[in-house]
Amino acid sequence: MKKYLLLPLLFLTSWVLGQSLDGSWKLVSQNGNAVTNQEYIKIYQDDYFAFGVKNVADNTFIGAGGGPYKFEGDKYSETLDFFTLNPLQIGTTTPFKIELDGKKLVLSANTNNGMLVEIWERVSDAKDDLTGNWVITGRKRDDQISRSTPGARRTVKILSGGRFQWIAFNSETKEFSGTGGGTYSAVNGKYIENITFFSRDNSRVGASLGFDFQVIDGEWHHSGLSSTGAPIYEIWTPYAIGYKPAK
Repeated sequence: MKKYLLLPLLFLTSWVLGQSLDGSWKLVSQNGNAVTNQEYIKIYQDDYFAFGVKNVADNTFIGAGGGPYKFEGDKYSETLDFFTLNPLQIGTTTPFKIELDGKKLVLSANTNNGMLVEIWERVSDAKDDLTGNWVITGRKRDDQISRSTPGARRTVKILSGGRFQWIAFNSETKEFSGTGGGTYSAVNGKYIENITFFSRDNSRVGASLGFDFQVIDGEWHHSGLSSTGAPIYEIWTPYAIGYKPAK
């Protein structure tokens, strides 16, 4: 009998350990209070996370944060590469207790401000040709491609679960240059962004931008017109390959 009892336990353990955070999530509760006046969207992909927060009523940008994370069993930790709400925490790592059950994610931790308990609900775990965490490494101007090697100062763009967020920051100086995000689609070489928050100009919320894209040798070639109407051609490299941290 004991042998048979072990089988479902082993199956349950392997199912819990096999769950992934990849995709997009929405914060629904913080310390027992429902989150309704603000919208928190968090994206996980390729061992990296990013979130953006805005006021629901007027789309005013509130803040953003993100960086690498580790998730093993019931242990989870976040290291901040950028964090507008408290730049002094950039570079720090916070351990959390994690409970993940399908579409529900509970994170709890002891912080300087006391116990923090967050409940997130999965928005989507959909994937497409551009799902990934990317860092910009090249631009084309007048048919000439210029390349750069991202270091402490870098621009990252994370896409997963039908959501995107870009962030420009310097993790060494803790300088934050801007962020924006929303929903997107990437089908048949056409990439469309629908902006739901933008730190530099919340009047851009609601705008949709269309671009052409190709994935060439594992890199994302992105072309079209920027939010200001200027022509752009960008090359994005998978973050794990393109980003070169200081040693």
